Amino acid sequence: MAPALGTFGVWGGQLRFGDPGEIAEAAAELEQLGYGALWFPGGAGGDVFGAARHLLSATERVTVATGILNLWAHDPDEVAAEHARLTADHPDRFLLGIGISHSLLVERLNQSYERPLARTAAYLDRLDEASPPVPRAERALAALGPKMLRLAAERTAGAHPYLVPPEHTAVARATLGAGPLLAPEQKVVLERDPARARATARASLAMYLQLPNYTNNLLRTGFTPEDLADGGSDRLVDGIVAWGDDTTIAARVQDHLDAGADHVCVQVLQAEGLPLPAWRELAPALGGLRA
Repeated sequence: MAPALGTFGVWGGQLRFGDPGEIAEAAAELEQLGYGALWFPGGAGGDVFGAARHLLSATERVTVATGILNLWAHDPDEVAAEHARLTADHPDRFLLGIGISHSLLVERLNQSYERPLARTAAYLDRLDEASPPVPRAERALAALGPKMLRLAAERTAGAHPYLVPPEHTAVARATLGAGPLLAPEQKVVLERDPARARATARASLAMYLQLPNYTNNLLRTGFTPEDLADGGSDRLVDGIVAWGDDTTIAARVQDHLDAGADHVCVQVLQAEGLPLPAWRELAPALGGLRA
């Protein structure tokens, strides 16, 4: 059975890295605020399943998802075993998001980043062959380009595109077809002043604009090399990061839903700490959205 995600969720490194007690309290509050899923990053490796267990134990109903587990950093047999233990304790509440990561990060693991599509398919094969296997309905793929999106549709519950505007969501839905899950991530800044909002956005985007998987996808989506230069043009920043008040941000999330998303992972950008005030402010506006 596929975990239920609801229309909107939280995506945040703050849900993995920080004070465990504060994270547990925040997770419980996010569940009460109506967020349907809690997504946290796993690209750096480490104890991803421990982080998931911590969030699941602190809550009662909300789905917890990895965004994403780096397949280069985790043996598939061990992943299947950890998945089985976690879902036995918390059935129907965990979605294993899996991704191919980026050459820059993979090389730090002393591995050679090559044939990403074939490598991902082989990893899914291993998850299928494990005992017990990871069910198709309980896993998703980080997918941007058409080939990875098709693999997500064929072999998993669906796709979790990251760093994408609603225009990409429309293309992704057309590629996936009507059935598979589509859960894009959307960065947001609760700030009405354009200069301050864009400064916060650019600080977050700086790392991503060095990674070819993302920059190539942005070019496919309609941005230009000039948009990607010098920290990103205003057009790029405004297209990737929704900023303004809660109504403006909710409208961008609705744009994704109108373009074919089933669920939108909202990532609040701020310098440090848990963005609880922003999560609280956004919840009522997001709760009024329609899939």
